[in-house]
This record gives sequence, structure tokens and C-alpha cells, in this order.
Amino acid sequence: MEIRGALSLRKRQVLIFFVLLGLSQASPESGRYSVAEETDVGSSVANLARDLGLGVEELSSREARVVSDDNKKHLHLDFLTGNLLLNEKLDREELCGSTEPCVLYFQVLLQNPLQFFRAELHIKDINDHSPTFLDKEISLKISEGTTIGTTFLMESAQDLDIGSNGLQNYTISPNSYFYIKIQDGIDGKIYPELVLKRALDHEMEPEVRLTLTALDGGSPPRSGTTLIHIEVLDINDNVPVFSQRLYEVQVLEDKPVGSWIITISAKDLDAGYYGKIAYTFFHVSEDIRKTFEINPTSGEVRLRSSLDFEVIKSYYINIQATDGGGLSEKCTLLIKVMDVNDNAPEVTLSSVTHRIPENVPETLVAVFSVRDQDSGDNGRVVCSIQDDLPFLLKPTFKNFYTLVTERPLDRESQAEYNITITATDLGTPRLKSEHSISVQVADVNDNAPAFSQSAYTLCVRENNGPALHIGSVSATDPDSGANAQVTYSLLPPGDARLPLASLVSINADTGQLFALRPLDFEALRAFEFGVGAADGGSPALSSRALVRVQVLDANDNAPVVLYPPQNGSAPCTELVPRAADAGYLVTKVVAVDGDSGQNAWLSYQLLRATEPGLFGVWAPSGEVRTARQLSERDAPRHRLAVLVRDHGEPPLSATVTLHVLLVDGFSQPHLPRAEAAAEQARAEPLTVSLVVALAAVSSLFLLSVLGVVAARLCARARAASAGVCSGPGGGLAGHLVDVSGGGTLCQAYRYEVCLTGGTGTNEFKFLKPVVPSLPVHDTGGTMGGNENFRNSFGFNIQ
Repeated sequence: MEIRGALSLRKRQVLIFFVLLGLSQASPESGRYSVAEETDVGSSVANLARDLGLGVEELSSREARVVSDDNKKHLHLDFLTGNLLLNEKLDREELCGSTEPCVLYFQVLLQNPLQFFRAELHIKDINDHSPTFLDKEISLKISEGTTIGTTFLMESAQDLDIGSNGLQNYTISPNSYFYIKIQDGIDGKIYPELVLKRALDHEMEPEVRLTLTALDGGSPPRSGTTLIHIEVLDINDNVPVFSQRLYEVQVLEDKPVGSWIITISAKDLDAGYYGKIAYTFFHVSEDIRKTFEINPTSGEVRLRSSLDFEVIKSYYINIQATDGGGLSEKCTLLIKVMDVNDNAPEVTLSSVTHRIPENVPETLVAVFSVRDQDSGDNGRVVCSIQDDLPFLLKPTFKNFYTLVTERPLDRESQAEYNITITATDLGTPRLKSEHSISVQVADVNDNAPAFSQSAYTLCVRENNGPALHIGSVSATDPDSGANAQVTYSLLPPGDARLPLASLVSINADTGQLFALRPLDFEALRAFEFGVGAADGGSPALSSRALVRVQVLDANDNAPVVLYPPQNGSAPCTELVPRAADAGYLVTKVVAVDGDSGQNAWLSYQLLRATEPGLFGVWAPSGEVRTARQLSERDAPRHRLAVLVRDHGEPPLSATVTLHVLLVDGFSQPHLPRAEAAAEQARAEPLTVSLVVALAAVSSLFLLSVLGVVAARLCARARAASAGVCSGPGGGLAGHLVDVSGGGTLCQAYRYEVCLTGGTGTNEFKFLKPVVPSLPVHDTGGTMGGNENFRNSFGFNIQ
């Protein structure tokens, strides 16, 4: 029978469940579930996934959670099955006391997107408590003159269960004097009354002992007993009388312990011992006895422990007045507890996200609820956050709020926010509570690396060692983590002919640039390339900068002598007429240096000479001139060593040897030597421009020689008839050659040729400079001025 009844009850519960489920899906009404108290932990209450019309995976993806109104975790959600399970054994009496029905309110919170479902859990009572009497013995004093049918109030039993499991009946042990009468109270409870059915006789039986039993309606029923001790007294025919049946008083919940509340007063017309009244609490719970006390003599009611409006809002207290003869009367004291603002609002976070991405609009940061246990304005709560934050508070459902971003956040501007949620009630004085949330802004790769310069110029001296650090580029990224990890790389050069991969390399982590091989200023004076910087984000962002490398010259090239040529089999001999004056241009040493700047600035110096003091070299140009006028005593052949040195550090030099032949005049045997020297100079493997310049100089020199020879032959033919020498204004032009050379040969020179006769020697002046222009026939004047001319030249004379 019990099993069949349980199955029937289960069927009714299932039917009610499906009816409630249909209502919850059709409208926003609350879902209702039920469970018996003391049900084992982990028992299933309902399948929320099915009730909400959601898949089990959707519960997990939407981050479903159960939030109770009392902020306790009575229930939890199984994401694998979608079942709503008990998290603890529920004690209906502990949760609700005597309140019926016992309902736990909770919400099902779904995020992404945000959604709420209101639900109720009804806790059904089971018969797990027996009736108990607070007093193990009840003492009564009854006069023997008490009439039959007189009623005596009994102390009621306490049963924490409710309904059919609660207190249902009282019985008394068999006796011949009394029986029990059940009386219904205004509070819905039953109270036992002892009714006299036979007159007492003090002389025959001065006391009576009975057993009072309280029974509940459970199956099987539970019971509790107390002993009634009745003392039979002499006659007392007046009972105490209260001035009113119901006393009401209002008490603030913060009233100090020991404070006076009210004085209850009753009168008895009897005199003496029978008129003396004692006051006691009657039919009260243990909580009332712990909270209040009454003076048995004066009837003063005082506060014994603190009141709490949020726990109990009112007290019904039965007070009994008993005279000395054992007669009693009762009244009721109603104490209403008045609320004061003694509870600050409570903030409970249901969900919080401590790390949110930047650049995302209206991101959900937190879901929280507020509660204030006070009532009225004392329980009304206003929530706020700081005004200077990019966040908004939005009320959502009942007392729930959501905290969202007001606009997209920028981690580079501010990476962390400390949000203080302030909940303030409207009571007097106002109470508030604060809850702080720290929110980190997660980085998004929204910034490309930025170089410190758009273009870099690096200088490296040629002939560097391999893997030489020549400079660095630097780029910064305001992002964080991998988004700020910059990697450097070389970009393909614009000129495909530039072998960039073999010239430089870059450290991908530090941006340091290295020269891979020695550079040659003479081959490559400068080159430029692009450098890229990419971060580690996804997708990666990058930027570029231009790097220009200037190769600095080093003094690594010694001077090279172009003229006179040094690689010929036959030395080049310079012809100088013995009639040459001081300052006569013998030849010019032509040299070049592959370096640049100061490293290519050449100076000339006469190292050795066969006859010191006869010849000198002009240091800037390399011109070799006679230092004094030649004489017949001078040796016909001379050998000069000329040093060519640059101005580098350290300086490099070259030496050239000149062969000078003093002649009385030009003759044919010397011409082939000049032509051979010219041919050797033309054959020198030099650059095209220098070869062309040298060829031009040689050709002009040869033409000048031929012209002089022709003029001399012509002069001999006319000498017999005229006997005079053609002067500067004669048939041969005074300005024959304007020579300019390459390398350090940077000045133009003018020469004139004059043939002379009549001396018998048939000599001629060869390429005499026109500065100063001196008369050719005045030998004495010329010789006189040559010394001054030589000294003014600044020659290097050995």
C-alpha cells in the first residue's frame, strides 16, 4: 500500500511538473518544481535543458548557472545531462520554519546572449520530527471546589513539521477525573485543554498525576509526552481578569537588551493567598522565551536578546495570570518589530570577466545582483560606478544588473581598470557597500611597428672585417605580448643588380646590421636597401624604413705613375737643350691615386739626382724644371728619382726614375726615342679617360717637335741670304701648345719655339715657357733674370 501510494504521489508530481513546464514555455511565468526535504545530495530535481528547450551543449556554451535568492548554493546544474541536482540535503524546518508553503526562489542565468528564467522549488515536508513539550512536567493547582466541566489550559507541544505531519491530536492517560479537549487557536494550531469531569476531593486524593501525549499525523505517527502534576487545593472561586484580551506594542529592532517593553496587569477579587497573581508565558516557543522575559510578580515584559526585523517581524505571546488558588486566565501580547536601517546592501557577483579584448563594443564584464534585507526605503538600493570610466550599469531582471563597456577600449591608452560598484540604500542614515572588480584589457594587434627614423644613414670604412656591426635599426610596437614582438628582415632591393644578400645581414631580433664581406670604396661607394619590421600578431602588421650605407674611403691605394711609363723595356729619356734657362720645364710626372679626398691628394718630391741642385720638382703638380741655367760643364746624362706620396694615414707612395739627356740641339737619333716613349705610354693599361689624355699630350708633343725640326731646316735655307733669326712674330706661331692633363695635372701651359742662328752651334730653345716672356736674342739678359725666376718657383731641388 505504501509503495502504491508513493507511485501515485510520484505520478501526480510528474503531471504537475509537465503542466508547469508548459506554462513556463508559453509565458514568462516562473517555473515550479518540488522536492521532499532530506532528499539525498545529487538527486535530480528536473531536467532544465528540456524545460528550457535548450540542448545540453547549448547550456554549456551559454554558460548557464543557477543563482538562488538567498545566495546559497542549494542547487547546481549538471552540464553533461542538463539535470538540476541537489547540492545539499534540504531541511524544510531550517529553511522555512512554520511557513507554508516552503519555497526557494532561484533564477537560471544564461549568458551569450544574456537571458533569465525565474523558477521556484517547493520543499515538501516529511515526518522527521516528533512532537515535544518544552516542559517535562506541568504543575497545576486545582481547588476541590472546582465545578465539573471546568477547563484548564495545558502547555501545547511543539512539532516542527507542518500539515498532516504536524501536531494532530492530544491524549491523556486513563483516569477518573479529567479528559482532554482540543481547542483550535486563531493561529491555526490546536491547544489541549484539561476538562474536569468529576469533582475533586482534597481529603481523598490531594494530588493527581497524569501523562499528556501529543500525536502527529505522520505515517507512522510520532508522539511526545509530558507529566501533569495536579495539586488539589481548597476552594478558590475567583479567577484573575485581564484589562484587555489583546495587547499590542511596537518595538524598534535596535532596542537595547533589557529594555522595558510593556506591563501586563490582571486583577483577582479574592483576598490573601488566593488573590496573589503570578504571570507566566504560556504556549510560547523556545525562541520567544529566549527573546523576552516577564516578571512573575509585576507583569513587566522586558527584552532578553536582540531583535532582528529581517528574521522575525512580529511575535504572538500568550501570557497566563494564575492566582494563589490555581485559577488562571490568559491574554495575548502582539509585539511588532519595527525595521531600522541596520543592513547595508549586499552585492553578489554571478559572473565576472576579468580580461576583455580591446576594440570590441559593448562587452559584458559582469552580472551581479543586489539585496538589502531591510524593508521600505531602507531596502531600496541604487547602484553606481565611477563617472570617469568607460563602463555602464544596466538593470536587467528584478535586482540583477549587468556591467558592460560603454565604448571600445584601447589597451595602449589604459591597460587596466579598477571598477568599484557602490550599492546605496535609501534609508536614514544611508548605508552602502562597495565591491571592486579589476578588469584587464587584452591586447589586439592593432598597431604596426614604427621605426624610430624613416631613413637611416650608416657609414662604414672600406676593407672592413667580415660580420662587422655597422649599425642598428629600431622599431617599437605599443601592443603587448606576441603582438609587440618585432622581427626585422631585409627587403628586396630596387636594383636587381645589387647583391644585397652577400653585402649585409640583419639580426631578426635586435635589428643590428652586419657587413658580410669587406667593402671596396673604389667599387661601391654607397648603396641603399629597405628594412622591414613585422610584429608577431595574427595577422601580422609591418612597416619599412630605408637604410643608406656610405662606404668611407681608406688609404688602400698607392699612387700610380702614368708618365713617364715605368713598364717599358727602354727607359723614357727627356731631352733638354743646354741653352735652357733656369725654370725650364723638363717634363711633368703624371700620377693618379684610386682613393678619394685627402687619400688621393698627391705631392711630389725629388729624392735623388745625379747632380744635386740642377733640377727641381714642383710639389703640387709634379713639374720637373731646371733649377739654374745649364752650362757646358754639366754632364750630358742625368738620372732623377721622384717620390710621389699621398696624404692618407698612413701615407702611401711610389717612386719614378727620370732619364734626362742634355743636348745641343734636336737630332734624328733622339726622335725615335720620343716616339717609342709615346707608344709605350699609349700602350699602358689605364682607364679610358687617362689613356685618351696621355695620347693627346704625346701627339701634341710630337707635332711640336716636328714643327721645330721643320722650322730649323727652313731657317738654315734662309740663313745665307738673310742672316737673321725669325723672332716671336715670325712664321711660327708663338702659342703652339695648350696642354692640360688628367690626375693631378690640372693647369694649362703655353710654350713658344724659336730658332736661332749665327752662333755656329745651330741650337734652339725647346718649349720655353712664355711666362715670363723674355727676348730670345738677349742671352745676357735672360741669364741674368733666370736666377730670380728659379727662386720664385718654389721648386724642390735636390
